[in-house]
Amino acid sequence: MKTARYFLALLVLLISVGVTQAETKFKRKQDVIYGRKFGTALTMDVFTPEKPNGYGIIWVVSGGWFSAHEAIPANFPHLLDRGYTVFAVVHGSQPKFTITEIVPDMMRSVRFIRHNAKKYGINPDKIGVSGGSAGGHLSLTLGTQGGPGDANAKDPVDRESSAVQCVACFFPPTDFLNYGSAGGDGVGFGILKGFKAAFGPESDTAEGRAKLGRAISPIYFVHSNQAPVLIIHGDADTLVPMQQAQTFVEKCKQTGDIAKLSVRPGKGHGWPDWQGDMKEFADWYDEHLRGIKPSTE
Repeated sequence: MKTARYFLALLVLLISVGVTQAETKFKRKQDVIYGRKFGTALTMDVFTPEKPNGYGIIWVVSGGWFSAHEAIPANFPHLLDRGYTVFAVVHGSQPKFTITEIVPDMMRSVRFIRHNAKKYGINPDKIGVSGGSAGGHLSLTLGTQGGPGDANAKDPVDRESSAVQCVACFFPPTDFLNYGSAGGDGVGFGILKGFKAAFGPESDTAEGRAKLGRAISPIYFVHSNQAPVLIIHGDADTLVPMQQAQTFVEKCKQTGDIAKLSVRPGKGHGWPDWQGDMKEFADWYDEHLRGIKPSTE
């Protein structure tokens, strides 16, 4: 729990620095319920810019797979500036919920947003997703595993697809079975031993870790014709080694997918002026969601 609190504090710090400098006008609707989990509401905040462009971006509020409403950014520089409607999604949090229980929350959020696309004024067939660290991992999980809903579901939201059409994220774990090096065990062990609660009891045995590690690692679900992926990663990151981004991007290119790694020299796991990097996210979404070629200036 101490580790989770540390990451919440880090997440709040990173998202708070400089965000009040932006002058973009927008409306924020808080605590929109997108689902329920054991009687508890799952919520998101919706940020609508003054001049929306008709496209939506999901921001995964997650650090160490810990998620809380107070960790939602006060603003989304560059994304709101460009007219993107942002959905800041809070998921069921560790240590109460494990990664395998968190992923369905994120899938549900996409289905909910797509089902209500007309209400929010966005294109239901063009949704992007972003996040950092665990939020990046969950973004890539949506990018590689999102898919059709249940046509026979009682709830119309669950009939919708959970697929996203574009991903841009910061320093994500991508392969827990080869974490930092070939054969490196990151399934709640080694570098990530402080996050064992997020992996659950299945990580107690070597056999369980092998099965779980594959099930929750986005790299094993890379397939052709998937959402274009941008990863921004610091080459001095010791918590999520840049090797995680490198091998993921390489795998994407092997299948003919669009993927790019943008390296930040000397940067670790997060940096105070990260909001400036959101411009690259906005450029990526402009090109791969809206079909607008980036400026050469």
